[in-house]
Amino acid sequence: MSLFYRLANTPPGRSLIAWTFSHMSFAVPAKRLRETDTLLAFYHPKPAHPFHVILIPKKDVRSFADLEPADPFLTDLVAAAQSLVDEFHISAYRLFVNGGEHQEFPHLHFHLISHV
Repeated sequence: MSLFYRLANTPPGRSLIAWTFSHMSFAVPAKRLRETDTLLAFYHPKPAHPFHVILIPKKDVRSFADLEPADPFLTDLVAAAQSLVDEFHISAYRLFVNGGEHQEFPHLHFHLISHV
């Protein structure tokens, strides 16, 4: 596991990552596909599928269970996923979230994937 992932799994690392996404998302070294006040979407740095995008909240959220049903991030998540599917003409796709303490990256994030 890289140094970044090891750091991300420490309490100070989690805080730093959450702060960076919340206050300095411009510093995240990724090609942005979508960005709103609540969300950042970019290509997965280690893709497991031909099309593999990460959608991540800018605020500190560790788990899907920590979100409130009316959280504005969820509205942005749906809109961003729909627009990416449309823009890239993806006919078969999955949008999923991994949860729990065994995530490789301890910040809530969704994967939009396609084999096409």
